[in-house]
Amino acid sequence: MNQQPSFSEQELMQDILATEKQVISAYSTGITESSCQNLRNVLVENFNHTQDIQYKVFEAMRQKGWYQVKDAEDNEVQLAKNKSNQMMNSLK
Repeated sequence: MNQQPSFSEQELMQDILATEKQVISAYSTGITESSCQNLRNVLVENFNHTQDIQYKVFEAMRQKGWYQVKDAEDNEVQLAKNKSNQMMNSLK
């Protein structure tokens, strides 16, 4: 008699979230490597759809307390903005 493994809702959602992240990464690589505009458009459409799903899973997990996030301090946000601006200016 085979016994099927039993997963909790949290474990299933963690697996879905990890899978969505991998799919997003694969689409991103495909987009940047594609020279065919039609294929690129399909990949971008799929990327957008997948990132919507990923965010919904993340948000559901966050609301259940299964994905802890910490709000950044104002000074940390400002520091990141300054660093980003410096990088943009160095590329001009």
